[in-house]
Amino acid sequence: MPDAPREAWITGIGMVSCLGESADAHWQGLNEARLCLDSKSFAPYFVHPLAPIDLDRLIPKKSDQRQMEGWQRIGTYAAGLALENAGLKGNRELLARTDMIVAAAGGERDTAVDGNVLTNKAKSANPEVFLNERLMSDLRPTLFLAQLSNLLAGNISIVHGVTGSSRTFMGEEAAGVDAVRIALARILAGQSDLALVGGSYNSEREDLLLLYDTGEQLLRGSFKPVWERSASPGMVLGSLGAFLVLEARTHAQARGRAPQARLRAVLSERSSRPAQAVTRSLAAMWQKLAPQRSGPRMAIISGATGTEPATGEERAWLKTVSDLPVRATGSKLGHGLEPQFPMNIALATLVLGRGKLFPAMDSSGVEREHDGPIDQVVVTSVGHWRGEGMALVEAVN
Repeated sequence: MPDAPREAWITGIGMVSCLGESADAHWQGLNEARLCLDSKSFAPYFVHPLAPIDLDRLIPKKSDQRQMEGWQRIGTYAAGLALENAGLKGNRELLARTDMIVAAAGGERDTAVDGNVLTNKAKSANPEVFLNERLMSDLRPTLFLAQLSNLLAGNISIVHGVTGSSRTFMGEEAAGVDAVRIALARILAGQSDLALVGGSYNSEREDLLLLYDTGEQLLRGSFKPVWERSASPGMVLGSLGAFLVLEARTHAQARGRAPQARLRAVLSERSSRPAQAVTRSLAAMWQKLAPQRSGPRMAIISGATGTEPATGEERAWLKTVSDLPVRATGSKLGHGLEPQFPMNIALATLVLGRGKLFPAMDSSGVEREHDGPIDQVVVTSVGHWRGEGMALVEAVN
């Protein structure tokens, strides 16, 4: 008898955001429609700041914490939560066989040094010499290393003992999609049995806010949920850390681990974004998922950013599947770019574990209340600038 097709189970999730650090905290926050928003620290921009977390619990060495930047601490902590949730924490034999795929951006800049250089360079009699001197003396020895995106994977390995293969993807939202896509493909192909996949983002950074503001990508004025921003479009960045433990079904069963959900498929596209390209891209991926979709007990969790025209074109596609309830988590968690897709898959796992959807988060008409049972969730990702993705997550009966 031929072997049964391989399946990828989600056996662990780890999440940190403005809503907290546990599955229960996120579920409670979403059901209460809690809005955790900082409109003052970085005015005129909004951010969804990270909730207080006890770093000592999962990153016990102060020396490890000190050498990490904010985004690395967020990601390393979220990865620890996922490993703990999957029953892998401290199991050296399993951690040595755990493959790691991380979606991450570059490191954080020392804005105090940057500001000092820019202020005083113009006053210097010899700006070039001044710049070289400051670069030699003001930058910490680790600063250039801190710009390396793969330091997050390195810190996870050091702190949590994950020593299987390691890959790091860069590329904003598309990196998060492809990290999960590759992890799933390796498990289904028999190239991996156990994978830790996810990413992190620190939104509370002046350098990033400046970067996205120069591209006119940030929300200004008054805060509104994602689907209500068409008149004044823009992102509200959110500090996020999200990791999933993906595991081959047979491997999980052999160690007596029950699934939290099944990851059936992950698709990615990268249209060049002419008019209506996002709508067409989502429609094409939706059709590819058709053989695996089960019917009306389905919801859509969207990673919509609030930028245009991307969000408007996703909204146009959603009208073609208007019989399904939709939730855009960016309205409450903010947008975290690389980890947004893994975060929404983790939230889909929560929905499936509880068999129901959390309340609607806006009044635009895109989201409607839904009290019926849910056994499949489609997760969408439409990058603010480029890259589209879609995943199908389902309950395991």
